[in-house]
Amino acid sequence: MFNTGQVAGRKDIRFVPPTLEVTPEQAAAVDKIAKFVVRFSMTVPAILTLESMRPLSYVGSQLMHILTPSIGVFLSTSEWEAMSALLADRRGVLYVIERIEAMDKEARG
Repeated sequence: MFNTGQVAGRKDIRFVPPTLEVTPEQAAAVDKIAKFVVRFSMTVPAILTLESMRPLSYVGSQLMHILTPSIGVFLSTSEWEAMSALLADRRGVLYVIERIEAMDKEARG
């Protein structure tokens, strides 16, 4: 988990974060949201929103729990909770952004 190396004659220790593991349920929920975003041409606003919330991703994921009862239109409760768990990690936000960009690129051909 830690890499050590020599930098200017001193020992340098750098933290190497583990890779993000996305569950199949999380991937399905992200794809569902990404398709919705691309279908309604909301790629840029969605990415801007996600990028701006990345520093507060954990707080945003907790806010999602408050909104759980009203979100049944888009995702099932289990998919919503899977998205919340994914967005609790900043790398999860990046994963969502990458999926939206990939689907937008596919849609544009």
